[in-house]
Amino acid sequence: MQMKTLLAGSALMALLAGCAGTGGEQQGTDATGTTASSSQAQTDTRTYTGTLPCRNCSGIALTVNLQGDEKATNPQDRTFELEAQYQNHPQNPPTETYSGNWDVISGMQDDPSATVYELTPSGEGQVYYFERVNDSTLELVDPQLRRFENGQTLRLTRKQ
Repeated sequence: MQMKTLLAGSALMALLAGCAGTGGEQQGTDATGTTASSSQAQTDTRTYTGTLPCRNCSGIALTVNLQGDEKATNPQDRTFELEAQYQNHPQNPPTETYSGNWDVISGMQDDPSATVYELTPSGEGQVYYFERVNDSTLELVDPQLRRFENGQTLRLTRKQ
């Protein structure tokens, strides 16, 4: 179990570190592959943006669009689009775009009252976990729902 935790955490950190070996990164379904096209989904969209640290570049510009309500009983009513752009990376990898569904998880290892959004891409791509710090801030957390030591730098802010 600890080995799986270590491997999952290492994979997540590799993405954040911008260790793209080539421009041939795996890409998920693009925005045109989403099924959320109703006007209600459009009005319920919340957009969060931020720049995550990157070892080999000046940062990873991340944009997350969440559509739907966390209180929805059907997870299919909650969709997301995530876009990651490596800024000034020496290998100039393409923008990574993922879309799929998101779910709500109650509690984290160090905070049982926390709310975490689990973003699961359709097709290929890794699952992302974001703690809802408050209505305007999300923080990337690891798959075991633990905060990273540099959590302040892993935050996305809601656009108005």
